[in-house]
Amino acid sequence: TPDEVDDILNKKSGMLGISGTSMDFRDIQTAAAGGNERAQLAVKMFCYQAIKIIGSYIAALGGLDTLVFTAGVGENDDIIRVSVCDGLAYSGVEIDRESNLIRRKEVVLSTERSDVEVFVIPTNEELSIAVQTAQVLKKAEA
Repeated sequence: TPDEVDDILNKKSGMLGISGTSMDFRDIQTAAAGGNERAQLAVKMFCYQAIKIIGSYIAALGGLDTLVFTAGVGENDDIIRVSVCDGLAYSGVEIDRESNLIRRKEVVLSTERSDVEVFVIPTNEELSIAVQTAQVLKKAEA
């Protein structure tokens, strides 16, 4: 039925559909570390897509100066960061493995030898929402 298709596409696909465990990357990483092959596949697919998309931007822009990891996975998942950076090594990305283990704070990941600066910059989503709301309200009053 259309409702079943909608449910599958919107609630049971993506990372949940691939991993068979969860949409939450923390749960997927736990399952992958425990040997769950579907969760391992989900992690590999996520990294592959990230490398592919960033690589296409590198080509379109003619190089890469800075790479920033942010938000949930970018801020907190050292496994994803190292996998993505290893996949971008051809472009001059090199990260310090120890610095990469730091979570939930601003940190420079790139080594001195890296041609590309690599950072983790935490987001402040609540502040962003408040600022954007204030801007909309200001425009509405004008």
